[in-house]
Amino acid sequence: MKKQTERPVLITDAARSPEEQYRSRQVRYVTMMGVRAGCLILGAVLVSLQPPLLALWLILCAAGMVLLPWFAVLIANDRPARTKAERAAAAQARERPQPTLTQQAADEPEYLTIDVDYTDSGERRVSAEQERERGRDMR
Repeated sequence: MKKQTERPVLITDAARSPEEQYRSRQVRYVTMMGVRAGCLILGAVLVSLQPPLLALWLILCAAGMVLLPWFAVLIANDRPARTKAERAAAAQARERPQPTLTQQAADEPEYLTIDVDYTDSGERRVSAEQERERGRDMR
């Protein structure tokens, strides 16, 4: 007889891994789509059996077939609920004052333009690429 492995005890506040979250969303999606398929099969069986209140049962089956895919997609794309600590951190971040522009930042910015190369002796040197660019600008 095989010994079943036990899941380790959770001793951290770390969130579940993305792979584990994805897997649980997949399971929920497949389950909901399975229920949808069950609604389709149940509707077909009910039509053949003609039970009392058939119209009500068919409406319920049709509602399941129409609404379950929508709910399944919403749940599959949803992230896990935030923990109390995450909510507290988000509230604290919202309460923190936002930085404002200082007078120096509001003044006209200083731009640095480099368009020429100089040799060690201070003479201007123009590269072949700059000459081509200058030729295009003059045309």
